Amino acid sequence: MTANSLTGVLNTYRARDETEAGDLARARALLTSDDPWRRSTPLHCTASAVIVHPPTRRVLLRWHARQQSWLQIGGHADPGETVPLHVALREGREETGLTDLTPWPDDALAHLVIVPVPAAGAEPAHEHADLRFVLASETPEAARPETPSAPLRWLSFDEARQTTNEDNLRVTLDRAARLLDAAA
Repeated sequence: MTANSLTGVLNTYRARDETEAGDLARARALLTSDDPWRRSTPLHCTASAVIVHPPTRRVLLRWHARQQSWLQIGGHADPGETVPLHVALREGREETGLTDLTPWPDDALAHLVIVPVPAAGAEPAHEHADLRFVLASETPEAARPETPSAPLRWLSFDEARQTTNEDNLRVTLDRAARLLDAAA
């Protein structure tokens, strides 16, 4: 087991409240399955990130049509991917076109939350055990949406909190803002 493997990340992460402790326990239970990332299971792992531009204290949000909300970037592991941070970095590059993404201020997990995902087409409703990181870009002007139906917006943290309708993302945003404050 390496520190950045799913097992390493989940076993070293410390929940910050009772809700997160419950989510962490459920996520750790996935470690006993053959593949905690398998999309066909009712609860599976995903990895995501809030992307920040530290000099301007802005954060990048993406429109997610399925959730009908402005959210962080991220998603499912590709076959063979097992390192949560690598999944978040790949998803970040794919969804934003930003090629200079780096973990910020380090590669620590910022938040773990289990989120409901509504049914769509043949896929039933399910849950994601979402492992959230903070990534930074020095080239915010280079951000390009993956598709026209998934626009991107650079926002202040206050604007981002008001724009999203997800309380769990507001928690992630608050944690990222505190990291920026500590670095200032």
